[in-house]
Amino acid sequence: MPDAGGAMRIAIVGAGMAGMSCGQRLSRLGHEVRLFDKGRGPGGRMATRRMEYGGTTLHFDHGAQYFTARDPRFVEQVAHWEAAGVAARWAAAGDDAWVGTPAVNAPLKAMAGELGVQFGTRIEQLVRDGEGWQIDGEGAPDARFDAVLVAVPAEQAGSLLQPHAPAMATLADQTASDPCWTLMAGFQAPLALVQDTLRQRGPIGWAARNNAKPGRASEECWVIQASPEWSRAHLEEDAETVAAALLAELAEANGGPLPRQLGATAHRWRFARSGTAGEEALWDAEQRIGVCGDWLIGPRVEAAYMSGLLLAEAVGGR
Repeated sequence: MPDAGGAMRIAIVGAGMAGMSCGQRLSRLGHEVRLFDKGRGPGGRMATRRMEYGGTTLHFDHGAQYFTARDPRFVEQVAHWEAAGVAARWAAAGDDAWVGTPAVNAPLKAMAGELGVQFGTRIEQLVRDGEGWQIDGEGAPDARFDAVLVAVPAEQAGSLLQPHAPAMATLADQTASDPCWTLMAGFQAPLALVQDTLRQRGPIGWAARNNAKPGRASEECWVIQASPEWSRAHLEEDAETVAAALLAELAEANGGPLPRQLGATAHRWRFARSGTAGEEALWDAEQRIGVCGDWLIGPRVEAAYMSGLLLAEAVGGR
């Protein structure tokens, strides 16, 4: 049970933007928070990758490409990130576009530094323990929590929620994400393309010169994200076939052959762009179980942040 002062011991499953935002706010409200994530480090869908090719290090933001800030509370948070040097404006994506620096996951790394995050932990089920909770899975601690919060994509949230909060689980199951094949390609010389971004060009939903973002290295690196329709149609193809197809599309946009490659690889995001459930955050105060994520509000980084913040305030007060 919560202590006499109302502080709770809270487990958060998922350490992407929603989970981090929720944990940050709950911690500042005086609660003991632990986050668990199956990934190797901060990122979630704000993912970055570093690859070595012949002694050259290539850098790619292969998840969310940028974010915008409109809600006053998120605007304030972004201003703090900018002051800390972990976010900067990127005009090529729009007047209100921001990116993490030196990589898109930099704000999450900064947030993780404030919190107790256990990475490499795959939570498979939530276990009701009297009036509290335990979490079960590879690497999960033998510990009891007063509340448990789920901050993972809708497709992964449903199975965790179903035994205890079936209405929440049903909402998650009904809110599907779009897939996305993403190609990361490095080149020995700049492409002929003058612009740093491409949008909605045939199979290409988005492409960007990653090294044009603030704080990046100088090697010519491109991230090419296929459209949801193309990604869905080619979802089960092998990565090499997808990479070749997207490189051909990039060459066509380039107006001729591409420069010699340093390396290229394709990554399949099965749950890339979230759906929209029409909610903000869900909290069952009687059982002390809740859920947050971009899929509740809409497919934006800001939506994930706000959902986590709003859940924290429903759980722990303002």
